[in-house]
Amino acid sequence: MLLKADKNKARQKRHLRVRNHISGTAERPRLNVYRSLANIYAQIIDDEKGVTLVSASTQEKGFENYGGNVEAAKAVGAAIAKRALEKGINEVVFDRGGYVYHGRVAALAEAAREAGLKF
Repeated sequence: MLLKADKNKARQKRHLRVRNHISGTAERPRLNVYRSLANIYAQIIDDEKGVTLVSASTQEKGFENYGGNVEAAKAVGAAIAKRALEKGINEVVFDRGGYVYHGRVAALAEAAREAGLKF
C-alpha cells in the first residue's frame, strides 16, 4: 500500500531545521509567516522574551475583501511593516516558516520591504 506524504509534517520539519539557526532578539526580532489555504498570517516575535510584538493577518477587520491570494499577502506585508515601524522596529529576521520563498510568501516579504522593513 502506498502512503501519501504529509506535506504539513514535512514543512514543520523544515521549519524546525531553519529555527535552529534563526532567532529573534529585541534589536532584531523574527518576522514569521504562516499561510493556510484561506488566509495568511504574519507575526514579529522577540524569541528571547517569547513575546509577539506585532501581528497582522487576513482574518482582521480591514481585510474582508481578501483571502489566501497574492494580493492579500501584499496587504498583510504592508500592514505588518507599518505596525512594526510605528513600534520602532526597523530590522527583522525573515522566517518563511518552512515554505518555499515563492508566491504568497515572497509577495508578503517584498511588500514589507517596500513599506520600510529591512531584512
